[in-house]
Amino acid sequence: MSLDAFDVNHHSGCLSLRRLFKFKPQRVPKSSSTQANPSHICDQTRKASDSERDAKITDLTSRVFYDTCCDFGSRFDSAVSQWEAPPVYSDLPSSNDSIRGEIRHTIETVIDTLGSSLRSLSLQIHSHPELMFEEIFAHRLLSDYMESHGFSVTRHYLGLKTAWKAEYTHGQGGRTLGINSEMDALPEIGHACGHNLIAISGVGVALAIKSALETYNVPGTVVLLGTPAEEGGGGKIILLERGAYKGMDACLMCHPSPGPELSSFVVSSLAMQSIDAEFFGQSAHAGNAPWEGANALDAAFLAYSSVSVLRQQIRPDHRVNGVINGSERAANVIPDYAKMRWYVRAPTRDQLTQLTERVCACFEGAALATSCRLKITKNTPYYDLRQNSILAGAFSHTICQEYGMNVGQYPSGTSTDFGNVSYVLPSLHPAFAIPTRPNGGNHSPAFADSARTTEAHKACMLTTKALACTGFRVLEDNIFFMRVREAFEASM
Repeated sequence: MSLDAFDVNHHSGCLSLRRLFKFKPQRVPKSSSTQANPSHICDQTRKASDSERDAKITDLTSRVFYDTCCDFGSRFDSAVSQWEAPPVYSDLPSSNDSIRGEIRHTIETVIDTLGSSLRSLSLQIHSHPELMFEEIFAHRLLSDYMESHGFSVTRHYLGLKTAWKAEYTHGQGGRTLGINSEMDALPEIGHACGHNLIAISGVGVALAIKSALETYNVPGTVVLLGTPAEEGGGGKIILLERGAYKGMDACLMCHPSPGPELSSFVVSSLAMQSIDAEFFGQSAHAGNAPWEGANALDAAFLAYSSVSVLRQQIRPDHRVNGVINGSERAANVIPDYAKMRWYVRAPTRDQLTQLTERVCACFEGAALATSCRLKITKNTPYYDLRQNSILAGAFSHTICQEYGMNVGQYPSGTSTDFGNVSYVLPSLHPAFAIPTRPNGGNHSPAFADSARTTEAHKACMLTTKALACTGFRVLEDNIFFMRVREAFEASM
């Protein structure tokens, strides 16, 4: 997807990356059952056709990299975890951010009733970790479950073999709420980002809202998407390009994270561009006639050094990281090929574009200096996450006031394919803390262990209730939705 696909003005997001907030003193949860270019440069931007992309998806062995860019977590030390006032959403009156008590009770009852079966789904997915675009077990398990609860399910949705769509409509007309369930795991360390919890949260939100629509006779549609390959494949971006989010009025999901007990976070994320830089030189005998060669490995190391120098002049919240791919070449031969993989990150899509140009200039200079040819391949970018301020305010109010969780922010260096969705329609993607060991944050074996604990499930269910309350208001409350839409349009 090109940057022109969703041409919107610069927006820094509704939240700061540098502050932590607490709503009000912690309250005990009301539900007793839940606790809580030059000629030598070939610059190619990857825009694969559906057939080309499906071929790569089908044969994962052809993928020479594995982007694990999500890492939706952060380190918490004694300084970072100190909560500060005032709350970021203090300008929103409490009366405007409360769902009616009887509706909340209906949502809570459904989720409490489903709690044990949702826990079973989570553990089964956790015990069968599947990599991007290979979530076959999770695809079948979750599709069957949603179908058994009255949803119309489309398997292998929009040509992706492990994507699925579960849809339920009550009455005539009404708005459409989207929800996401992620399913993929990481190589070797399994569900070390807790996508098993994201999967069951989406299921719980969808089923709770379905019950509320029926109970209070509210017209509307709930669409739960099973979104594969967040960890590197950009599954949501592919679904977005193919029209999966068309017709949705808002979209919700959540993500587990390390952090203080009973805490929830509404944060932005960094936009990210992954880049492959390939240098093509000329081989020669390194001892007999090195002057006949053009050293591609020299070009790669010169590029690496240039980026290292560039880091001194970039902003503190910008990130550039790269590696040189391994080689089996002999030491007495001038290397005629070298490949590098880089991640460039910045707080916004616009800043990412500018920083990417500066990084690519380092590659170009290295190629020019070594007489090598350069091929740059830019993969589909992940945009920054733009949290809708009204959805975030309503969610924060509910999870704090009704379920006793702290609501805050922390500095985030993460990236997610849901950021691209948030550029197209009002979106909400809070994180919630689960108990972890020291240095056991996202993308670690310790976090994989944490993601299957009873405590993690309880935190997930509290978050699921608050998300369902927020999502139902999108369908039921015309004034609330008008505010949501106005906030989205203002952010453009």
